Amino acid sequence: MPLEIKELHIKINVEDTAGTSKPKTGGNWSAEQEEQLIAKCIKQVLRVLKDRNEP
Repeated sequence: MPLEIKELHIKINVEDTAGTSKPKTGGNWSAEQEEQLIAKCIKQVLRVLKDRNEP
């Protein structure tokens, strides 16, 4: 029997660490690659929100 997850709640704690000279980006990505990833994420979130609001 397949299991379908309709909602996923994620909770994170963010700590401010003083003395860091460079923010961590999670990899060796260029600024352009990060922008593309963010744009894709935004599109997916907007699509999900649109699907939720349509009958």
